[in-house]
Amino acid sequence: MHELSMANSMVEAILDTAKKNDAISVTEAVLEVGELTMLNPEQLRFMMDVLIKDTIMEDADIIINMIPIEIECEKCGFKGISETDENMDHLMAVATCPKCDSTRVHVIQGQECNIKTIKIEREDENA
Repeated sequence: MHELSMANSMVEAILDTAKKNDAISVTEAVLEVGELTMLNPEQLRFMMDVLIKDTIMEDADIIINMIPIEIECEKCGFKGISETDENMDHLMAVATCPKCDSTRVHVIQGQECNIKTIKIEREDENA
């Protein structure tokens, strides 16, 4: 269950960034999660919801955008989206070429796990 450790790392990074920017609350966080990370977005969201209780992130809108696997095949030259196999072993995530079924592919996207944007509120400095 690597969702917990990933959720914890993301929450810590968001809260650290918010603190450095004098935030009184985090209103939104947009995450990008590649399909090859094998992170379950529902589990990730659940873990984050638990971790943000009683923090300045508690009411934040957490948006998780799943990034499809895009590959370039070394064998046939195909460049495009490679679907994940729903029966894929989460310990052996392998991208394959949908055209020739080769596993000799270069992954262009689908491995990322990023915090894309954070929206915060600050105390009114003029008050």
